[in-house]
Amino acid sequence: MKINIYYGGRGLVDDPSIAVINKIQEVLEELRVTVSKYNLYEIRNGITTLPLTLKEADAVILSTTVEWLGIGGFMQQFLDACWLYGDKSRISNIYMFPIVMSKTYGERQAYATLVDSWEILGGKTCNGLSAYVDDSTDFEFNKEYATIIEKKAEEIYRTVSQKAVMLPSSNKALQNLMKDTINFTPQESEQLSKFVSDEEFVQTQKKDIEELSSLFKDMLVDEANGGDEYYTSVLKKAFRPQQGVNASYYLIIDDKKKSVVVDVKMGKLDCKLGVKENADIVAKLKKDTFDKIVNGRMTFQRAFMTGDITARGNLKTIKLFDELFQFGK
Repeated sequence: MKINIYYGGRGLVDDPSIAVINKIQEVLEELRVTVSKYNLYEIRNGITTLPLTLKEADAVILSTTVEWLGIGGFMQQFLDACWLYGDKSRISNIYMFPIVMSKTYGERQAYATLVDSWEILGGKTCNGLSAYVDDSTDFEFNKEYATIIEKKAEEIYRTVSQKAVMLPSSNKALQNLMKDTINFTPQESEQLSKFVSDEEFVQTQKKDIEELSSLFKDMLVDEANGGDEYYTSVLKKAFRPQQGVNASYYLIIDDKKKSVVVDVKMGKLDCKLGVKENADIVAKLKKDTFDKIVNGRMTFQRAFMTGDITARGNLKTIKLFDELFQFGK
């Protein structure tokens, strides 16, 4: 027989829940039960993987302390992880015994929360212990209290060893209504829980999502401006012919993976997307800088002087760009 204890308190020295579950663990081990105890506050970054520990368990003890309201964050995270990543078919065969000690008002509500949660998960709920505690030492030195706790441990042993049958509850029906539209296999849920607990993986995913969101947002903006034609059309509209002028520009919009070839010969403009490494000016700039130039908020020469554009080639041709293309006029 294997029983897991999940402690959701903060591990304070005077926490009465600790004294209770330690006594229960002691009695169960005397009855040759394999007991594994998990202090959630110690493994807060790995709580999402804890449903994996339910695989071999015949029963669980969920223990928490009400310090001001409810079951506390650590226990809530564990139950959330069970709902999201736990093997529901396995949980359905596991007995749960709630242990709630309170140093303030609300132990019965917290007790009911644990019961409701486990039933919605599909598991079997049994009678546990709940009490208001003014002095935690009472559970260590009061013989009558100690006897109650010992008997509860023996009851847990009998219930699990005899595979007691539990009557159904309405929460079972609620579980069916709350099922996600996407159902993962136990193997998929296990893998997902490992990914979620990997902080480096989560941060990488967040970064990827942000980059994708930015990409799609920019794509929508580009589409609204005319798509790829935007990069050439704005230049064609602003072109002011000058007789006898010959110049070529190769503009690399670095962050958009776009490149524009601008050829001016004898007062005529040839502007297209493409590559021309031997242009008079090979310039590299960001989309934001390109937008500022074509909107008349910055000149090509000024962008070069401020470092927003890096260029190589015949630098005398840079100033000529602002004479050939007059934006915002």
